[in-house]
Amino acid sequence: MEDPQGHRHHQHQDSSPNSPTASSPPCTTSTCVKCGGPTAYPPPPQSWPEMSPPPTYRPIRAPAINLPPNNSQAIILAPVPQSQKVPTISPPYNFQSPSKKIQYPDDIRHFQASDAGKNFLGFIVSLSESIRGHKISDACHESHTVKTITSVLETLIHWVDEIPPVQQAARYGNISYRTWHSRLVENSDLLMLQFLPDHFKSATIEIVPYFTDSFGNSSRIDYGTGHETNFAAWLYCLARMGVIKEEDYQAVVARVFVKYLELMRKLQLVYSLEPAGSHGVWGLDDYHFLPFIFGSSQLIDHKYMKPKSIHNEDILENFSSEYMYLSCIAFIKKVKKGLFAEHSPLLDDISGVPNWNKVNSGLLKMYKAEVLEKVPIMQHFLFGWLIKWE
Repeated sequence: MEDPQGHRHHQHQDSSPNSPTASSPPCTTSTCVKCGGPTAYPPPPQSWPEMSPPPTYRPIRAPAINLPPNNSQAIILAPVPQSQKVPTISPPYNFQSPSKKIQYPDDIRHFQASDAGKNFLGFIVSLSESIRGHKISDACHESHTVKTITSVLETLIHWVDEIPPVQQAARYGNISYRTWHSRLVENSDLLMLQFLPDHFKSATIEIVPYFTDSFGNSSRIDYGTGHETNFAAWLYCLARMGVIKEEDYQAVVARVFVKYLELMRKLQLVYSLEPAGSHGVWGLDDYHFLPFIFGSSQLIDHKYMKPKSIHNEDILENFSSEYMYLSCIAFIKKVKKGLFAEHSPLLDDISGVPNWNKVNSGLLKMYKAEVLEKVPIMQHFLFGWLIKWE
């Protein structure tokens, strides 16, 4: 008689001790989905001999700090860059107009292996160490040179007020920026001569190109970490010349670089500079990298503020004027809408790192790998007599 439920998998019957189904091991017998009894159908395969295994589960977004770089494991395992003393030049001086040399990944490796590449990165590490544990407002040695450079940057800030943006439909790239940049180029030699000693006046041919390329590109009206690196290279050139000395390093970060950051934020907001070569949400920031390095160094061994403190709005409001890292986070939250974890997932992941020392060392390794070893960025880097292509 046919089962009214359509249950035709097998016939239900009492199993005797001699029945084959009773003696069959359970692992090789299928069971009925309705009554749990054995069926004549073969069991499902226990392995995947002739078919593809199920796909490996991959989360939509992998956790932790290492997502954007493809060579994330290499970054983690790489040694932390170390500070180096800047070798100062001596006469006879052979200042020359710098030029671009990097075109291929082999050129990157050549630069990184050279003394110039190691010294430049070592200089950035030295700047980071100089600000360790210090607030921006902390008293420090401020030479006449540092004060004059800060004043030069203040002048550039005033020029933005004098050259207002024009009304235009484009979201990015207000063309008034080109007027500002033209004024910068026209006056750059005079700006350098405000603090260069007489015997270094001929150095303008070499250091001016680094300076004028530190604030963005006038034709594309964009700005990114390559331009920021040019500013660091300009400071490095001044250190090579002995115009900036080791005792100036804290002030170079807390006065000069902080003023540079103030200028760049104004340029970004007023003229809507497009991010150059941004990684999108997987980048650290649309425009900057170095303030995160210097800012994390400031917070090393801080009694109360931990990497997770960036999510505390009171801390951001009260301390962003003293700590560059917090200032960067506050600025991002001001200009970007939505959940922080969605528009800045990498920074959100970094907030889970247990201490600032690890954040700082990780960012230094990441800067080397993601900025100084990337052809699209470093193809614009300049080489002359102060930063030699050897």
